[in-house]
Amino acid sequence: MSILSAIIYGIIQGASEFLPISSSAHLIIAQHFLGGNIEADYFTFDILLHLATLLSVTVFYIKDILPLFPALVRVIGKLIRGKLRYRDCDGDERLIVLLFVASVPLLLVPFFGDKVENIGIGAVALLLILNGIILFLSDLIPKGSKDISSVKPKNALFVGLCQLAAVFPGLSRSGSTISAGRLSRFDPHFAVKFSFLMSIPAVIGANIFKLGDVLRTPVPKSDILPYAIGMAFAAVVGILSMKLIQALTKKSSFKLFSIYCIAVGITVLFFK
Repeated sequence: MSILSAIIYGIIQGASEFLPISSSAHLIIAQHFLGGNIEADYFTFDILLHLATLLSVTVFYIKDILPLFPALVRVIGKLIRGKLRYRDCDGDERLIVLLFVASVPLLLVPFFGDKVENIGIGAVALLLILNGIILFLSDLIPKGSKDISSVKPKNALFVGLCQLAAVFPGLSRSGSTISAGRLSRFDPHFAVKFSFLMSIPAVIGANIFKLGDVLRTPVPKSDILPYAIGMAFAAVVGILSMKLIQALTKKSSFKLFSIYCIAVGITVLFFK
């Protein structure tokens, strides 16, 4: 892989992972138009790019993530003693419970994930257009006020189910989960934070399932530098993207992303 290709893929992954425009769709489109066929060793690079954006969200929310470790221990302890009551949990413990509940639907991914990943470029374009329509409609939802003190596990489950739908390339994970949070009357800031924190167990879980394939696909020595540069671009662009989406969500302004997704989808259908 050339350094330029690695940089392009890194920028695409870093931007589209957190902006509501579907990273999987953009990587598929880039492969279709830039490379024709997926490179034999691209699988490992794809995993590394996702790990780079995982690093982005970890760095961006490090102050929120660190208190979750002792909270997780407390939740497990209460669960073992049979004393876990959501209404009695503090804020960090509630967030642990909510993230767990939201991640449960992802257990269904192995049953159909492989089939979904092999859908054609035309289907990806149509789903990207659908994603644009969802974003347009989400801007019409009035701002909510629910935060960690008032969000219920059933709200988290609904957001988690919407995250599951984003396994289809073209449907944005962040767009789906933030829109679901809005529909559940989440405070805009909390909707964004919860969406991005949800990505951590999602990415870790997905990569655990693919670990065996990664070990069977070692990185060629000639690709170590391009891969590293691509990961660096993905991580930096990912942080910038999170800053942007935070600002735009407060203004309920997804219209530009909506127009972009619809335009790209139509363009791909025309030129595919």
